[in-house]
Amino acid sequence: MQPKIARILAAFALAVSVPAGASAQRNAVESWDSSTRDIGRLPVEPALPADARGASLDALNRILSSGKLSAFDRSVYLSIRAYQLSREGRQADSDKDIAEMGKVLPSAWQLVLSGTLPELAGGGDRAAALRTLDSALQQKPGDAWLTIAQAQVYMQLADFPRALGLLDRAEASASNPVNRRTAQFYRGLVHFNLGRYAEAAAEFDATLEGRTSLRGRLAPLLWRTAALMRARQDARGPLARDLGTEALVDWPAPIAAFLLGRLTPGALEVAAETEEAAKRANGKCASAFFLAMDALRRGDKTRAREQLQLTEARCPTISEFNWAATSELKRL
Repeated sequence: MQPKIARILAAFALAVSVPAGASAQRNAVESWDSSTRDIGRLPVEPALPADARGASLDALNRILSSGKLSAFDRSVYLSIRAYQLSREGRQADSDKDIAEMGKVLPSAWQLVLSGTLPELAGGGDRAAALRTLDSALQQKPGDAWLTIAQAQVYMQLADFPRALGLLDRAEASASNPVNRRTAQFYRGLVHFNLGRYAEAAAEFDATLEGRTSLRGRLAPLLWRTAALMRARQDARGPLARDLGTEALVDWPAPIAAFLLGRLTPGALEVAAETEEAAKRANGKCASAFFLAMDALRRGDKTRAREQLQLTEARCPTISEFNWAATSELKRL
């Protein structure tokens, strides 16, 4: 299991096991923020246990029959079974599992569903994922997390206009800054994929509000830099200003050092392939994308095309870099 997800799972496990669980769960939800994610991973990251990937309904039934599952783990497995039941055409049974999630994890079930469904959609049946999310929204109308998850699935389908409408709704219904920042971040990605680079840069800039750590600021800063490069605006100046004297050492900070001209392309590629944090976060995916952005800044379309093709090959279809690389290749 990915280390970042393991920490999220631990946070939720703690939240549902301590006294005053509802309050603790709300705090856990608010801590699941795109501001702390690893670059190249989705702001709302899937949390699928290894033994649940591709599990049959019989296997899921056996797992869920155990009385030893934590409330959070049970909710995760219920979300997966709800999706599998929808794939089998058993929508009424799928709806029952979603309702059960609400009983098991009342303050966070929708966040769990929004985390698992986009990954399941990327590796299988996107129509089933959308049906499951539609059913969830009938139980919790207007929920920002569920709406953002719908937008993610439509972005996998390259239906960016529809995703934009959903994200507008998600931001309007956001109940806290975390929801709002996540919706803004995805809206920035939508604008980028549509070639609206100035609008994308503005969205990424907006998501910086309230972020204080370097780790929290890096994802929007790097994407804003890419958008400004594509808009043929000054990109290095704002990046240098916002990073100040930060030590750009730990991954993914070397990407920022490269974009500022402080690291060679070769050195970035070495860091992406050798640093432990980079290997855990599929650093070769992100590095190829930003190497492509720098090549486009310099007008080297041949190099850019090569790196964008590498991005497509290295990044999974649920990755924002995969989406953006595909969109950029169409414009070259």
